[in-house]
Amino acid sequence: MAQTPTKRRVPKPKEVAERADRLRDSQLFRSIFRPGSIFRKGYQDSPRNRAYVVMNSVLYHLHPVKVKRHGIKLSYTLCLGGLSFFLFIFLTITGIFLMFFYRPATTVVYNDMVAIHTTVAFGQLVRNLHRWGAHLMVLSVTLHMARVFYTGAYKPPREFNWVVGVVLLFLTLGLSFTGYLLPWDQLAIWAITVGTSLAGYSPFIAKQANFLLLGGAIVSPNTLLRWYVLHVLALPFVLVLFLAVHFWRIRKDGGISGPL
Repeated sequence: MAQTPTKRRVPKPKEVAERADRLRDSQLFRSIFRPGSIFRKGYQDSPRNRAYVVMNSVLYHLHPVKVKRHGIKLSYTLCLGGLSFFLFIFLTITGIFLMFFYRPATTVVYNDMVAIHTTVAFGQLVRNLHRWGAHLMVLSVTLHMARVFYTGAYKPPREFNWVVGVVLLFLTLGLSFTGYLLPWDQLAIWAITVGTSLAGYSPFIAKQANFLLLGGAIVSPNTLLRWYVLHVLALPFVLVLFLAVHFWRIRKDGGISGPL
């Protein structure tokens, strides 16, 4: 005897609304969505609540409420700063990939580099992308600084952000310089030997600066470990902090560089 199929009970709109209200009144929901959120119960569209939405949303807060016409105007220097930031993210991703196959010990580091080129899947491609991405980042940051200088975008009220940008330029050069030693081949070792010897000519702290960079009197395993930590941890951490300040001051100083 054939059985008649049972009909599924469809919740009524009133029941759905009640369930949604109970969900929005729950502690979990209220802990995720702060007061003023459009998802909170009883939200009303008003200038005050709109301000709450912007302040309590990371996505909205990262973007300005208004964009000036010159900020989106197509030009030959369009988004050099954004390009530099994109390259930093790109280098972070490719660098994390390489860290899985790289050991900062002088006894194995060169063999690891050979393995990345020969046995690791897409290893040579990622390493070349990382290398050329680093060159492009140095170039884009330099061109960005030159554009800001020659267009006078460093003038008040942006003079503090100009100093932050100079710090970011030196951090970028530091990342490029520390990464130069990591392959641990003859070119890298002698280039770092010559480069760090320049620190011996710095005033007042010549010996201390040279020892700080080398971890000793000459290029040694201590140098490799020290520069590896600088390259993958210390300098990127400081650079991210200054990037946050840099982006924040762009917003507070009138938006993207141009006439105020």
